[in-house]
Amino acid sequence: MVGISEGDAVSYSEPLSHTAIGISISGSQDMEALGLAEEHLRDAMTEVARHLLAMGARLVYGGDLREHGFTELLFELVARYRRDADVGDSRPAIVNYLAWPVHRSMQPEKIQTHSQAVAGLAELHYLDIQGRNIAAEKLEVSTSLPTPEEWSTGLTAMRHVMTKTCDARIILGGKVSEFKGRMPGIAEEALCSIDSGQPLYVLGGFGGCARGIAEELGLVAPLQVQATPWGDRAKFKGLTVNALNNGLDEAENLTLARTVHVDEAVALILRGLLRRFSDPDR
Repeated sequence: MVGISEGDAVSYSEPLSHTAIGISISGSQDMEALGLAEEHLRDAMTEVARHLLAMGARLVYGGDLREHGFTELLFELVARYRRDADVGDSRPAIVNYLAWPVHRSMQPEKIQTHSQAVAGLAELHYLDIQGRNIAAEKLEVSTSLPTPEEWSTGLTAMRHVMTKTCDARIILGGKVSEFKGRMPGIAEEALCSIDSGQPLYVLGGFGGCARGIAEELGLVAPLQVQATPWGDRAKFKGLTVNALNNGLDEAENLTLARTVHVDEAVALILRGLLRRFSDPDR
């Protein structure tokens, strides 16, 4: 910031520096039917996250730290495009929550390695089955696999904690089969956001659970292939585009839900976020 005085520098901030954005993403089984490859989903995630970081936003994610997963991709992006939202602001750019069933099977050495690797870049929260924070040094490794009910309870608790941390949420892709929990994770996180009145941005162009939600909202037509049914999809029936509360009008939400062009999606997301959060005194 050459030419900016010290007084000016102290007051400088990026447009979304006071905003925490939840990103909900997982693999989509519809990519081939849509003429896309899995790389398109990762590219979309990369560009959305990169632009949010550049605008000063903090990213909130519920991940599992597996190798080559979306959590790892987010950490790489933060390391490469580290936010400088406010001069002198050293807070981590990403908050990552690990649900109780997730970290129960992780070895302490792996947890310590991850914590050290992302120090200064990401803030890791290990939650108990009710969603309360556990200090990393007090984590215990389970000798048995979590039960389905423990998965459901732990994941739901994590998603409610995430929602309290977020100001808005973006959803794309999403598994609708072989998921753990009461319903697909993206569906549950989307419902949490809608129930709390948070802005929700639905990218349905990459298929998966996000497209199913877009279909129920009347934003996209059903795919011509047989869709995999998923639990609690009916909870989105009867909702309208107004439930998204995201700063975009109906035509803009239609475009966002249908596009596979990442630059178009990014532009619409940023437009909606700036309309919703441009007031620094909100």
